[in-house]
Amino acid sequence: MKHAIILIFTVLLFLGCKNEKKDSTNTENEASTEQAEQIDETPMNNLKTVTINLESKSDTQAGGVVTFTEEDGVVRMTANLINLTPGEHAIHLHEKADCTAADGTSAGGHWNPTAQPHGKWDDEKGFHLGDIGNFTVDENGQGEVNFSTDKWCIGCDDVNKNILGKSVIVHQGVDDFVSQPTGDAGGRVSCGGIIQ
Repeated sequence: MKHAIILIFTVLLFLGCKNEKKDSTNTENEASTEQAEQIDETPMNNLKTVTINLESKSDTQAGGVVTFTEEDGVVRMTANLINLTPGEHAIHLHEKADCTAADGTSAGGHWNPTAQPHGKWDDEKGFHLGDIGNFTVDENGQGEVNFSTDKWCIGCDDVNKNILGKSVIVHQGVDDFVSQPTGDAGGRVSCGGIIQ
């Protein structure tokens, strides 16, 4: 009887140790999984994205979708534009995210927080931070813009860089990069406010 009690006690002790080891392994696995999830999420914390739809303006059907993505201090703008007349068109950031006017004028002028003259992007004589430039539209009325810069940010505290609260304007004509203050790019055919 004494041997039976010792045997039962030994078996219980062995099972208890085994379960503790298993629990310890599970805890370690859970900790590893949580750490892996945190590592996976870390790059995403540095990634900011805003996608906007462009509204038709000035009695046109022009529209499109624009996505801004900020990663590691660089903002990438990708625009897919539709229903435009074939040829070259200007695209700019304007100072207000207000597209309520039928002709897009409620968006204000070009975004120019540093009070520079209008010009081609990176021109040493000066340029607006909204002076993106021109793009080409094909015979099907479609165009694409891919633009990257470290001079913009999405939602940062620097008013000279933050594009939130601004708008994207597509113009009927071409930016000549000379005429002040707008480049003589013609009417505003689509508008989209950059808001989250």
